[in-house]
Amino acid sequence: MLALVRKSSFDFLERVGEYSCLIAEVFVATLRRPPAWSLVREQLYNVGVMSFTVVAVTGFTTGFVLAAQSFYQLGEKGLAAITGVLVAKSMLTELGPILTAFMVTGRVGSAMCAELGTMKVTEQIDAMKSMAINPNRYLIAPRFIAGTAMVPLLTLFSSVMGIFGGYLIAVYLFHLSPSVYFNPMQTHITLFDVATGCVKSFVFGIILVTVCCYRGMKTSGGAAGVGRATTQSVVTSYILILISDFFLTMGLNMIHQILKYDHWTK
Repeated sequence: MLALVRKSSFDFLERVGEYSCLIAEVFVATLRRPPAWSLVREQLYNVGVMSFTVVAVTGFTTGFVLAAQSFYQLGEKGLAAITGVLVAKSMLTELGPILTAFMVTGRVGSAMCAELGTMKVTEQIDAMKSMAINPNRYLIAPRFIAGTAMVPLLTLFSSVMGIFGGYLIAVYLFHLSPSVYFNPMQTHITLFDVATGCVKSFVFGIILVTVCCYRGMKTSGGAAGVGRATTQSVVTSYILILISDFFLTMGLNMIHQILKYDHWTK
């Protein structure tokens, strides 16, 4: 049993080391010699434009649920007026980034892993290396750039759709005044809330792209191995996104409190 635990620990540390090295190599390859614009443009389209529909539907329906739950829970306590603030805060700081990252991982990340995994098991990546082509620059860097650029934009789009969906439910189903829904946002929604969502989505974009590409590049075992790697990449991305979300929430709010304290003490 001890030997099994030791071997599992070493395997885990080895994978963490390989993953960290991959991130560093992709950063260096991207900054030293950026990939061709045609490759980046294709990935921007795949990651961003092709995800608009699923992100819009996810944000829109989440706004529905948030508005309904907020009204039912708060209305009987005389707090129905904060429905709009609750929907906006939840979408901008938490549900928008998380749900967008999940949707992009399921739609785009799994496809990245499957594509790279197929190239790996059919030895196409080895052929690229034999021709002195850097796979990190040619295959991963365009996806990395597209993920870090488009996931924050998709998150903002999803948040806006969620706020709009909550507006439709609050105004047309529960008969709240549009001013009651929107006016409190001007006071209680700050730039920090928007920045929190953008920072989280940027980190989530890095995680989902690098994890899925790493699993794809390490695929072995033929077609069955591609299926296993794709499943593992999605599950691992979800777990890391949720864990990083906690630490980002704590860290960003601590920084915000420190900055606010310094502002008031001056």
